[in-house]
Amino acid sequence: MSLIPDGLSYTKEHEWVESRSDGMVRFGITDYAQSALGDIVYIQLPQVGEVLVAGKVCGEVESTKSVSEIYAPVSGTVKGVNDSLNQTPEILNKDPYQVGWIAEVEVTGPGELLSSVEYRTLIGE
Repeated sequence: MSLIPDGLSYTKEHEWVESRSDGMVRFGITDYAQSALGDIVYIQLPQVGEVLVAGKVCGEVESTKSVSEIYAPVSGTVKGVNDSLNQTPEILNKDPYQVGWIAEVEVTGPGELLSSVEYRTLIGE
């Protein structure tokens, strides 16, 4: 059973989104995603200043089992990335929702986001 915190939004591609009071969002991959990937050994982060389009590829996660694309959960400009993931990508396996966030985005357009209840239904929990 995956950890799916309430209060976050989710995508069908297994990203989570935390809305912040400053109009920014922080996002990462879900516990379900990291569990399916297995031991994560590399991440390609989006670039600060990059303009993301909701639903389009913005990065990549590589594990000992496979490579998976990261999809932008919202449209907007990347304002910050979690550089610590470059040296220790395995943080995504240990704490995908807090320490393992991927990027912070100034939102210009919403993506197709799911509630925690809808996401649980999607993954069969």
